Amino acid sequence: MPNTYTQLHIQFVFAVKYRVALIHPDWKERLHQYITGIIQQNEHKLLQINSMPDHIHIFIGMRPNQSISSLVQNIKSESTKWIKENGFCKSPFTWQEGYGAFSYSKSHVPNVIHYIQNQEQHHQKKTFLEEYVEFLKAFEIDYDEKYIFKELE
Repeated sequence: MPNTYTQLHIQFVFAVKYRVALIHPDWKERLHQYITGIIQQNEHKLLQINSMPDHIHIFIGMRPNQSISSLVQNIKSESTKWIKENGFCKSPFTWQEGYGAFSYSKSHVPNVIHYIQNQEQHHQKKTFLEEYVEFLKAFEIDYDEKYIFKELE
């Protein structure tokens, strides 16, 4: 794309279906590497990735050659297939529908990277649901409680 210049920093947050703790420490780094490959194949730049057993944070420098929804769909479908093919989960693995996508200015990049790197410490103080609702409020996103990531019913 000649004469197209962008600076787009996007953090994606999405959960395992029903927020079941299926992302195991034994293979989470391999999952991060696999998702990094998907992002790079789509010509974006991974800035930071980290996951907890029930959700994932992905922070990228995004090129304008693809929509956010297309990239997230690609990440979710390909990583789900990879997890199943490698037999990492005894129970069926799938990502929950929906996602959060939050944009940041260049000046915020170091803080977002640090935040994602320290997920384990953050979740000693608050749950994923509390964290996610804080994001929605901080970014002034109108949301409906019935569409927030669901727990197992």
